[in-house]
Amino acid sequence: MSAMSKRVSAAVLAATAVALVGVAAPQAAAAPVPQPQSVTAETKAAAAQAAAAPDTLATLSRFFAREGKVAPDAARPRIEGEAIPVSYLSPDFVAGKAGADVARLEYLASRAVSSDGQQAALWTTRTEAGWQVVNIATGDDEFRYAQLGAAKLPGGTVFREPQIDAWYVAEGARVLPLDEDAERAVGAGGTSLAAYRSRVTRAYGDKLPGSAYAKGGKAGGFDTASPAEGSAGTAVTAGAAGALALGVAGSAALLRLRLRRRTTDAL
Repeated sequence: MSAMSKRVSAAVLAATAVALVGVAAPQAAAAPVPQPQSVTAETKAAAAQAAAAPDTLATLSRFFAREGKVAPDAARPRIEGEAIPVSYLSPDFVAGKAGADVARLEYLASRAVSSDGQQAALWTTRTEAGWQVVNIATGDDEFRYAQLGAAKLPGGTVFREPQIDAWYVAEGARVLPLDEDAERAVGAGGTSLAAYRSRVTRAYGDKLPGSAYAKGGKAGGFDTASPAEGSAGTAVTAGAAGALALGVAGSAALLRLRLRRRTTDAL
Protein backbone atom coordinates (compact mmCIF):
# COMPACT_ATOMS: atom_id res chain seq x y z
CA MET A 1 0.00 0.00 0.00
CA SER A 2 1.43 3.36 -1.02
CA ALA A 3 1.61 6.27 1.38
CA MET A 4 -0.85 8.16 -0.81
CA SER A 5 -3.49 5.47 -0.29
CA LYS A 6 -3.87 6.48 3.35
CA ARG A 7 -5.66 9.65 4.29
CA VAL A 8 -6.78 10.91 7.63
CA SER A 9 -10.14 12.57 7.41
CA ALA A 10 -12.64 14.18 9.73
CA ALA A 11 -16.29 13.81 8.76
CA VAL A 12 -17.93 17.08 9.67
CA LEU A 13 -21.64 16.66 10.15
CA ALA A 14 -21.87 20.36 10.99
CA ALA A 15 -19.25 23.05 10.72
CA THR A 16 -19.89 24.11 14.31
CA ALA A 17 -18.51 20.88 15.81
CA VAL A 18 -16.34 21.56 18.84
CA ALA A 19 -15.15 18.10 19.85
CA LEU A 20 -14.12 14.74 18.45
CA VAL A 21 -16.86 12.26 19.32
CA GLY A 22 -18.25 8.97 18.07
CA VAL A 23 -20.94 8.83 15.39
CA ALA A 24 -23.94 6.65 14.80
CA ALA A 25 -23.87 3.88 12.23
CA PRO A 26 -24.16 5.25 8.68
CA GLN A 27 -27.31 3.29 7.93
CA ALA A 28 -29.09 5.17 10.71
CA ALA A 29 -28.47 8.51 8.99
CA ALA A 30 -31.10 10.47 7.15
CA ALA A 31 -31.48 9.88 3.43
CA PRO A 32 -28.93 11.86 1.42
CA VAL A 33 -29.99 15.00 -0.37
CA PRO A 34 -29.53 14.56 -4.16
CA GLN A 35 -26.58 16.52 -5.45
CA PRO A 36 -26.78 18.75 -8.54
CA GLN A 37 -26.13 16.99 -11.83
CA SER A 38 -23.73 19.71 -12.94
CA VAL A 39 -21.54 22.36 -11.37
CA THR A 40 -22.54 25.99 -11.87
CA ALA A 41 -21.13 29.31 -10.76
CA GLU A 42 -23.78 29.33 -8.03
CA THR A 43 -22.82 25.92 -6.64
CA LYS A 44 -19.14 26.83 -6.68
CA ALA A 45 -19.89 30.06 -4.85
CA ALA A 46 -21.95 28.21 -2.26
CA ALA A 47 -19.16 25.67 -1.72
CA ALA A 48 -16.59 28.43 -1.40
CA GLN A 49 -18.71 30.24 1.17
CA ALA A 50 -19.07 27.09 3.26
CA ALA A 51 -15.34 26.32 3.03
CA ALA A 52 -14.31 29.79 4.13
CA ALA A 53 -16.82 30.12 6.97
CA PRO A 54 -15.25 31.03 10.33
CA ASP A 55 -16.50 27.83 11.99
CA THR A 56 -14.98 25.75 9.18
CA LEU A 57 -11.63 27.49 9.54
CA ALA A 58 -11.73 26.89 13.30
CA THR A 59 -12.35 23.20 12.71
CA LEU A 60 -9.50 23.17 10.20
CA SER A 61 -7.17 24.63 12.80
CA ARG A 62 -7.91 21.72 15.10
CA PHE A 63 -7.63 19.25 12.23
CA PHE A 64 -4.18 20.49 11.20
CA ALA A 65 -3.08 20.45 14.85
CA ARG A 66 -4.31 16.91 15.55
CA GLU A 67 -0.79 15.39 15.58
CA GLY A 68 0.94 18.30 17.25
CA LYS A 69 2.53 19.49 14.04
CA VAL A 70 1.27 23.00 14.62
CA ALA A 71 -0.61 24.70 17.44
CA PRO A 72 -4.31 25.32 16.72
CA ASP A 73 -3.92 29.06 17.14
CA ALA A 74 -0.92 29.03 14.78
CA ALA A 75 -2.40 26.90 11.98
CA ARG A 76 -4.02 29.89 10.27
CA PRO A 77 -5.72 27.78 7.57
CA ARG A 78 -6.59 29.38 4.27
CA ILE A 79 -8.59 28.28 1.23
CA GLU A 80 -6.70 28.29 -2.06
CA GLY A 81 -8.31 28.34 -5.50
CA GLU A 82 -11.90 27.53 -6.35
CA ALA A 83 -13.91 24.46 -5.49
CA ILE A 84 -13.68 21.60 -7.99
CA PRO A 85 -16.24 18.87 -8.72
CA VAL A 86 -15.37 15.34 -7.56
CA SER A 87 -17.15 12.37 -9.10
CA TYR A 88 -17.38 8.74 -8.01
CA LEU A 89 -18.29 5.56 -9.86
CA SER A 90 -22.03 5.69 -10.49
CA PRO A 91 -24.26 2.92 -9.10
CA ASP A 92 -26.53 3.38 -12.14
CA PHE A 93 -23.58 2.57 -14.38
CA VAL A 94 -22.74 -0.49 -12.28
CA ALA A 95 -26.36 -1.60 -12.50
CA GLY A 96 -26.29 -1.31 -16.30
CA LYS A 97 -28.93 1.40 -16.48
CA ALA A 98 -29.34 2.58 -20.07
CA GLY A 99 -27.63 5.90 -20.73
CA ALA A 100 -25.99 6.05 -17.30
CA ASP A 101 -22.71 7.93 -17.11
CA VAL A 102 -19.71 6.14 -15.64
CA ALA A 103 -19.52 8.63 -12.77
CA ARG A 104 -21.74 10.97 -10.81
CA LEU A 105 -20.98 14.14 -8.89
CA GLU A 106 -20.49 13.45 -5.19
CA TYR A 107 -19.14 16.70 -3.76
CA LEU A 108 -17.15 19.84 -4.43
CA ALA A 109 -13.65 19.97 -3.00
CA SER A 110 -11.84 23.06 -1.75
CA ARG A 111 -8.12 23.07 -1.02
CA ALA A 112 -7.15 24.11 2.51
CA VAL A 113 -3.55 24.93 3.46
CA SER A 114 -2.13 25.52 6.94
CA SER A 115 0.65 27.89 7.91
CA ASP A 116 3.14 25.00 8.02
CA GLY A 117 2.23 23.72 4.55
CA GLN A 118 -0.15 20.90 5.44
CA GLN A 119 -2.93 20.43 2.90
CA ALA A 120 -6.44 19.09 3.15
CA ALA A 121 -9.53 18.79 0.99
CA LEU A 122 -12.83 20.13 2.24
CA TRP A 123 -15.75 18.10 0.89
CA THR A 124 -18.84 20.24 0.44
CA THR A 125 -22.28 18.90 -0.46
CA ARG A 126 -25.83 20.14 -0.50
CA THR A 127 -27.68 19.15 2.67
CA GLU A 128 -31.12 19.90 4.02
CA ALA A 129 -29.55 22.93 5.69
CA GLY A 130 -27.91 24.11 2.46
CA TRP A 131 -24.33 23.69 1.25
CA GLN A 132 -22.09 22.46 4.06
CA VAL A 133 -18.63 21.01 4.59
CA VAL A 134 -19.20 17.35 5.45
CA ASN A 135 -15.66 16.01 5.52
CA ILE A 136 -12.02 17.07 5.77
CA ALA A 137 -9.39 14.75 4.28
CA THR A 138 -5.63 15.16 4.38
CA GLY A 139 -3.63 15.63 1.20
CA ASP A 140 -4.43 16.85 -2.28
CA ASP A 141 -5.73 13.75 -4.08
CA GLU A 142 -8.81 15.45 -5.52
CA PHE A 143 -6.83 18.30 -7.04
CA ARG A 144 -3.84 16.26 -8.15
CA TYR A 145 -5.91 13.67 -10.00
CA ALA A 146 -8.06 16.36 -11.59
CA GLN A 147 -4.88 17.86 -13.07
CA LEU A 148 -3.51 14.46 -14.12
CA GLY A 149 -6.78 13.56 -15.81
CA ALA A 150 -6.98 16.83 -17.70
CA ALA A 151 -3.44 16.31 -18.97
CA LYS A 152 -3.93 12.65 -19.87
CA LEU A 153 -7.33 12.90 -21.52
CA PRO A 154 -8.43 16.52 -22.03
CA GLY A 155 -12.15 16.95 -21.67
CA GLY A 156 -12.56 13.63 -19.88
CA THR A 157 -14.36 12.89 -16.63
CA VAL A 158 -12.06 12.24 -13.69
CA PHE A 159 -13.62 9.91 -11.16
CA ARG A 160 -12.81 7.67 -8.22
CA GLU A 161 -13.74 4.04 -7.68
CA PRO A 162 -13.83 4.28 -3.88
CA GLN A 163 -14.08 0.54 -3.28
CA ILE A 164 -10.41 0.14 -4.26
CA ASP A 165 -9.33 3.79 -3.92
CA ALA A 166 -8.62 3.99 -7.66
CA TRP A 167 -8.71 7.11 -9.82
CA TYR A 168 -9.51 7.17 -13.55
CA VAL A 169 -10.31 9.50 -16.41
CA ALA A 170 -12.97 8.51 -18.94
CA GLU A 171 -13.85 10.01 -22.30
CA GLY A 172 -16.04 8.43 -24.93
CA ALA A 173 -15.35 4.70 -24.94
CA ARG A 174 -12.02 4.92 -23.10
CA VAL A 175 -11.16 4.58 -19.42
CA LEU A 176 -7.57 5.36 -18.45
CA PRO A 177 -5.90 4.83 -15.05
CA LEU A 178 -4.49 7.71 -13.04
CA ASP A 179 -2.88 5.81 -10.17
CA GLU A 180 -1.40 2.43 -9.27
CA ASP A 181 -4.68 1.08 -7.94
CA ALA A 182 -6.42 1.84 -11.22
CA GLU A 183 -3.54 0.33 -13.20
CA ARG A 184 -3.88 -2.90 -11.25
CA ALA A 185 -7.58 -2.93 -12.08
CA VAL A 186 -7.54 -2.08 -15.80
CA GLY A 187 -3.90 -2.21 -16.86
CA ALA A 188 -1.47 0.62 -17.59
CA GLY A 189 -3.01 1.18 -21.01
CA GLY A 190 -6.54 1.43 -19.71
CA THR A 191 -9.60 -0.34 -21.05
CA SER A 192 -12.81 0.20 -22.97
CA LEU A 193 -15.87 1.62 -21.24
CA ALA A 194 -17.75 -1.61 -21.96
CA ALA A 195 -15.01 -3.75 -20.42
CA TYR A 196 -14.84 -1.47 -17.40
CA ARG A 197 -18.61 -1.76 -16.90
CA SER A 198 -18.34 -5.55 -17.05
CA ARG A 199 -15.64 -5.52 -14.39
CA VAL A 200 -17.44 -3.26 -11.92
CA THR A 201 -20.76 -5.05 -12.48
CA ARG A 202 -19.12 -8.36 -11.59
CA ALA A 203 -17.48 -6.81 -8.54
CA TYR A 204 -20.32 -4.68 -7.19
CA GLY A 205 -23.54 -5.58 -9.00
CA ASP A 206 -24.93 -7.51 -6.04
CA LYS A 207 -23.95 -4.85 -3.52
CA LEU A 208 -25.85 -1.82 -4.79
CA PRO A 209 -28.26 0.25 -2.68
CA GLY A 210 -31.34 -1.83 -1.99
CA SER A 211 -29.49 -5.13 -2.18
CA ALA A 212 -29.36 -7.65 0.65
CA TYR A 213 -25.75 -6.59 1.16
CA ALA A 214 -26.80 -2.97 1.60
CA LYS A 215 -29.74 -3.86 3.82
CA GLY A 216 -27.31 -5.74 6.03
CA GLY A 217 -25.67 -2.43 6.88
CA LYS A 218 -22.49 -3.00 4.86
CA ALA A 219 -23.01 -0.58 1.97
CA GLY A 220 -21.78 2.41 3.94
CA GLY A 221 -18.35 0.88 3.94
CA PHE A 222 -17.46 1.66 7.53
CA ASP A 223 -16.24 -0.75 10.17
CA THR A 224 -15.62 0.33 13.74
CA ALA A 225 -12.03 -0.06 14.85
CA SER A 226 -9.84 0.85 17.76
CA PRO A 227 -8.68 4.49 17.82
CA ALA A 228 -5.72 5.16 15.60
CA GLU A 229 -2.52 6.12 17.37
CA GLY A 230 -2.37 9.82 18.02
CA SER A 231 -6.03 10.40 17.20
CA ALA A 232 -8.83 11.58 19.40
CA GLY A 233 -12.37 10.34 19.62
CA THR A 234 -13.45 7.33 17.59
CA ALA A 235 -11.38 6.10 14.67
CA VAL A 236 -13.33 4.53 11.83
CA THR A 237 -11.84 2.73 8.85
CA ALA A 238 -13.47 3.05 5.48
CA GLY A 239 -13.76 -0.42 4.07
CA ALA A 240 -14.08 -1.63 0.52
CA ALA A 241 -17.72 -0.62 0.24
CA GLY A 242 -16.53 2.93 -0.27
CA ALA A 243 -19.42 5.06 -1.40
CA LEU A 244 -21.77 3.47 -3.91
CA ALA A 245 -24.39 4.62 -1.44
CA LEU A 246 -22.45 7.61 -0.17
CA GLY A 247 -24.66 10.10 1.58
CA VAL A 248 -24.40 12.96 4.01
CA ALA A 249 -25.25 11.96 7.56
CA GLY A 250 -26.53 15.11 9.12
CA SER A 251 -28.52 15.26 12.32
CA ALA A 252 -26.07 16.49 14.97
CA ALA A 253 -23.02 18.69 15.28
CA LEU A 254 -20.39 15.97 15.30
CA LEU A 255 -16.83 15.61 14.15
CA ARG A 256 -15.04 12.32 13.69
CA LEU A 257 -11.49 11.40 12.87
CA ARG A 258 -10.89 8.33 10.80
CA LEU A 259 -8.07 6.57 9.04
CA ARG A 260 -9.12 5.65 5.53
CA ARG A 261 -7.56 2.61 4.00
CA ARG A 262 -8.14 0.16 1.18
CA THR A 263 -9.18 -3.35 1.93
CA THR A 264 -8.95 -6.42 -0.24
CA ASP A 265 -12.51 -7.45 0.51
CA ALA A 266 -15.24 -7.30 -2.10
CA LEU A 267 -17.49 -4.24 -1.88
